[in-house]
Amino acid sequence: MSVEVVVEGLTKSFGRQVIWRDVSLTLPAGEISVLLGPSGTGKSVFLKTLVGLLRPDRGHIWIDGHDLANCGERKLYELRRLFGVLFQDGALFGSMTLYDNIAFPLREHTRKTEAEIRRIVMGKVELVGLRGAEGKLPGEISGGMRKRAGLARALVLDPRIILFDEPDSGLDPVRTAYLNQLIVDLNADTGATFLIVTHDVNTARTVPDEIGLMFRRELVMFGPREMVLSSDEPVVRQFLNARRHGPIGMSEEQDTEQGTEQGIEQGSRELASEPAEEHRFGGLPPIPPQLMPSGGRIRASQPVPGAWLSANGVVPPAGSFVDEHGRDWRAEYPRLLAG
Repeated sequence: MSVEVVVEGLTKSFGRQVIWRDVSLTLPAGEISVLLGPSGTGKSVFLKTLVGLLRPDRGHIWIDGHDLANCGERKLYELRRLFGVLFQDGALFGSMTLYDNIAFPLREHTRKTEAEIRRIVMGKVELVGLRGAEGKLPGEISGGMRKRAGLARALVLDPRIILFDEPDSGLDPVRTAYLNQLIVDLNADTGATFLIVTHDVNTARTVPDEIGLMFRRELVMFGPREMVLSSDEPVVRQFLNARRHGPIGMSEEQDTEQGTEQGIEQGSRELASEPAEEHRFGGLPPIPPQLMPSGGRIRASQPVPGAWLSANGVVPPAGSFVDEHGRDWRAEYPRLLAG
């Protein structure tokens, strides 16, 4: 089911305003990746470009040997069929029931009978925990239920690449935790390639295999979760630890190209004024265990806890990989594999 997505030198602007430039990354097949960044850094624009809704100024998006960024309309339409997208607000049709919203892509893009459509739709409804609510309108249900209905619709064509645009937006922490577990379980079940755009730091620290961070029109870092969570890069540390001091300013304007020089100078002064021990590796917070699929399963793409750190000679902060029950997942993981 999974497919690798390779982005090379992607640049996008609207008129004279550059959104981001020279973005290069690889979404590994079957893995969960997260894209972070302050508000206004063009993360949603990146998703729209990735799926072909926007054309980049230059660069390439390689999927199954085809360059989505530079192909013709017919091939672009074919490649889009590989994607499922969960939009921020669910993007449901308000006049349609949840059932009809979820069935819409099947009716538009396939020749399936209504009996076949019902079997598929009800399977997705069951998968996202909405059994019994399929006859309701979007305005009659909660925001969390609308998110899950949007997810069911994104899954209904069995896509090989699934994009999530701030799935936790507007949700309380408990519902976000349930949604994160659902995402991890779906990845284990489908093996599809996932990319999640989010502002939720807990999601970024516990869910993905890969993490990326956009800032000041650039992709600052993209790589394995353990690499990013152990990084001393100031903007990465500031964002992931939700700290006030650092290169990211209060307003988006400070983070723009026009404010870059001033923002860097201010950020450097603030970092220098903090206690030195805060910037030693030992000052980093523990790396939490990665969220596991329900039922003690292991996802096909899930890395061995601590493997990247060991391979690169990096000693993790004290308390890393230990869960709320005191279990160290560097020891638990091999037991799950053996079982």
